[in-house]
Amino acid sequence: MKQDAFNPHRHEHCIHDALHSAEALCSERGVRLTAIRKRVLELVWASHQPLGAYAILDKLTAEGHKPAPPTVYRALEFLLEQGLIHRIASLNAFLGCVHPTQQHLACFFLCQQCGNAEELDDSSTLQQEITAHAQRLGFSVRQPILEVTGLCKHCQTLPNN
Repeated sequence: MKQDAFNPHRHEHCIHDALHSAEALCSERGVRLTAIRKRVLELVWASHQPLGAYAILDKLTAEGHKPAPPTVYRALEFLLEQGLIHRIASLNAFLGCVHPTQQHLACFFLCQQCGNAEELDDSSTLQQEITAHAQRLGFSVRQPILEVTGLCKHCQTLPNN
């Protein structure tokens, strides 16, 4: 059963699965998942909350590494190019991709209270609609990312919501 951001679960499985997929994908593509790229990916997957580049830099520094900001940005750029993470533009932060082997519409539900984010598991129908509409307009889609904000079911039950 798929784990989701809005329900309690053992998050180690998310991290393990993401790293296993990343290693296999990079090996298949003949690209290197260096130690720093792997650690940045682990940090991005450490929770279901999008993580900014400077937060990643702070975590690496706290671990005893001394990376310069360009090192983190290069690692994030590599992970984006390989489809292993997504950039959440509204937050200028990054989130792990749940299906990195597929080209797909990245649709996210972002909780405005707890900060958790969940990628829509099957966005194929939505992607078909967007593609068809773009074709009618003569529009070339470059970055198919959709961000939906609101409150998760847990945060809806909290007082004042």
